[in-house]
Amino acid sequence: MNRTHTRITLLAAPLALLLAGCAIIPTPATPAAETAADPQAAFMARLNVLCGKSFAGRIVGSAPAGADDDMAGQPMVMHVRSCTGTRVEIPFHVGTDHSRTWIITRTATGLRLKHDHRHQDGSSDAVTLYGGDTATPGSPTRQAFPVDAESISSFRANGLDRSVTNVWAVEVSAPTDPNPRFVYELSRPAGPNARLFRVEFDLSREVATPPTPWGW
Repeated sequence: MNRTHTRITLLAAPLALLLAGCAIIPTPATPAAETAADPQAAFMARLNVLCGKSFAGRIVGSAPAGADDDMAGQPMVMHVRSCTGTRVEIPFHVGTDHSRTWIITRTATGLRLKHDHRHQDGSSDAVTLYGGDTATPGSPTRQAFPVDAESISSFRANGLDRSVTNVWAVEVSAPTDPNPRFVYELSRPAGPNARLFRVEFDLSREVATPPTPWGW
């Protein structure tokens, strides 16, 4: 082997090691990339964008006929009152009724939706903190919450057997959506207890902050 060839070989060896080392070092994921890979994190992030804001809503789906007549025509406002990366509290005001707060939390296995329901004096309703946990990752725009065992037990104890197949869903548009909406939905499968309640809030226009929900 001549000296020129030896010199080239000696220079090439460190370069090959350097390139090999670079090949096995993964590119660090950016926070945006991590959120995109986790639809539930993206969903919570979208809710946090709305923190402190209030929006007017209207019923866009109701079945059976007459099931929501007590709400029809009343002003509806949601207020994203408190937010962290793992918990968002959203009071839902219907007219002068300030009894309802939706609570969405991040758990070790997914997302959980609970309904905090109180009386005007601040005491808890007999049926409160009912809801469910996600069974699938969902998407950044929609998460579904089938009823959990604790809620089923509470419903049956309070004569609400029709509610033991409840599935709730929450939808939230991306901030860049030209027609941004927040949607709350309650549904039950077809049958004698079939149910649909769907209320939609316009995120393009803020409204005045409603009163503090009862008991908070």
